[in-house]
Amino acid sequence: MQIAMIGLGRMGMNMARRLIQGGHQVVVWNRSSDKVAAIVSEGAIGAQTIKEAVQRLTPPRIIWCMLPSGNVTKLILKEVLEAISSDDLVIEGGNSYWKDDLENSKAFVEKGCGYIDAGVSGGVWGLKVGYCTMVGGKDRFVRRAKPIFDTLAPPRGWKHVGPVGSGHFVKMVHNGIEYAMMEAIGEGFDLMRNGPFEKLDLGGIADLWGQGSVVRSWLLELLAIAYERDPDLESIKGFVNDSGEGRWTILNSIEYGISTPVLAQSLFKRFESRQQDVYSNKVLAALRKEFGGHAVRKE
Repeated sequence: MQIAMIGLGRMGMNMARRLIQGGHQVVVWNRSSDKVAAIVSEGAIGAQTIKEAVQRLTPPRIIWCMLPSGNVTKLILKEVLEAISSDDLVIEGGNSYWKDDLENSKAFVEKGCGYIDAGVSGGVWGLKVGYCTMVGGKDRFVRRAKPIFDTLAPPRGWKHVGPVGSGHFVKMVHNGIEYAMMEAIGEGFDLMRNGPFEKLDLGGIADLWGQGSVVRSWLLELLAIAYERDPDLESIKGFVNDSGEGRWTILNSIEYGISTPVLAQSLFKRFESRQQDVYSNKVLAALRKEFGGHAVRKE
């Protein structure tokens, strides 16, 4: 099957590789030509412009956009819209906000084209194990793209979850849950490291819990690998960024009146990780000194 991959970042590049390995003809475009050259050497067809990438496909075409969310995606989608024809299909696979899909899809529908939003999870391991994919769009367009999803995903690893917007909505919630799971694992291992027993084999415990325990997960498998590389995680600073999806999850929980305190707290803990000396903790220390005469540590 033919497809154009627009965007060759950490996800897009390996997705293109997996599609090539699956026997598809993949046309690629990226702002930086070095990435295009790299994947062309592996069997892709390079294009210098988005228009050229589209023209190298036989109608009806499938174009997959794999770009950072926000303005970059919106600008590239406009270029794609100008280059495609009626009945072509665009798949927006970046970590975009689901409400953006509702707006972005209007122009494609007006032109008689298909629009699918695909929430993709798999990270740097996706090339090897596949990409779990949450798909939103009309049935006929999802059916057309089925061979692509079948190749990218592991067995039972993709699902048509609903209309346009639902794919990225489900992926948003997925990432909110991911934040909370990571926070729980981090707190548990902090307790084991600083609890009553010295020098517990934390890497071994992470591996142990992956063998049939109730809390077994891929995250624990990855933690075991991280401990194998760095037994005390000394080379890692506890600074945790966020991609934005956790924030969107909390905003939606507020909008729809759904209680998600654990998801919210896991996001706020990420904010706290970026502060050298959390100001709120200074306030707590000052209050304890004032009402109870407790000692405070000076900077």
